[in-house]
This record gives sequence, C-alpha cells and structure tokens, in this order.
Amino acid sequence: MNQLSLAERPGKPTQGKKMKPRVFRTTLFSLVLGTMLFSLPVSAQQSQSVEAQPGGGAMIADALVARPLLAAATIGGTALFIVSMPFSALGGNMEGAAETLVMTPARATFARCLGCTASRPPQEPSSSQSANRAP
Repeated sequence: MNQLSLAERPGKPTQGKKMKPRVFRTTLFSLVLGTMLFSLPVSAQQSQSVEAQPGGGAMIADALVARPLLAAATIGGTALFIVSMPFSALGGNMEGAAETLVMTPARATFARCLGCTASRPPQEPSSSQSANRAP
C-alpha cells in the first residue's frame, strides 16, 4: 500500500504558498482600516481648529492620492453632466447639476490649498470690498 504525503492526499488543497499572501493582505487591510477608523475622531478635532496649517504628510498624501482621485471625479462628473444635460435642462436645474457634478470636484481639485481638507469659495480682493463700503 502506497502512502501519500499530506500534500498529495486527495481532497486536500495544496495552497500553502497561496495562503500566506492572502492572509498577509487580509491582515494588512484590517490594520489599515482600523487605523483609519480610529483616526476619524482625531481628524474631526483637527478640522475644528482655526486655520491650521497642513503638515508635510498631509500635503504628500493630498498630492499623491487625493488630487488624482478628485481629478478623476471631476472628469467623471463632467461626463455625467453632459449625459444628464437634456434632463437637467427640462427640469430647470442645470445650474445645480453643474455645481454638484462639475464645479464642486473641480474646486476641490484645483482651487484648494495642498493638504487642506476644506474647499473655500474664492474671495474677492480686499480693495473691492473696501470700495463697496459706504462712508
């Protein structure tokens, strides 16, 4: 009677080497997700601070991750706006659709400071504000 080794037994998968990357990826995903979830309260407290200057890590993450994703969202929103334009025109909400689908992601991509988390609307120059004031 010929004895089979553990790897050669029928019904037993021989995925010993394939299981390690899967376990590693699952563990890594869990650690990253847990870190992100536990950092949410910290980021909420930081956003309440008055005009805090973003750090170097925030600027790097913004440049490498957030900006490309927001640029893709701008392109996708523009395409969706073009497709929905006839329906928006018939419904009378073309400005709202353009603002939501195109302008908001575009502002977040191109008008927001590097590392900042909030997009601020463009401010008028101070000379025009002082000219509009009554004496």
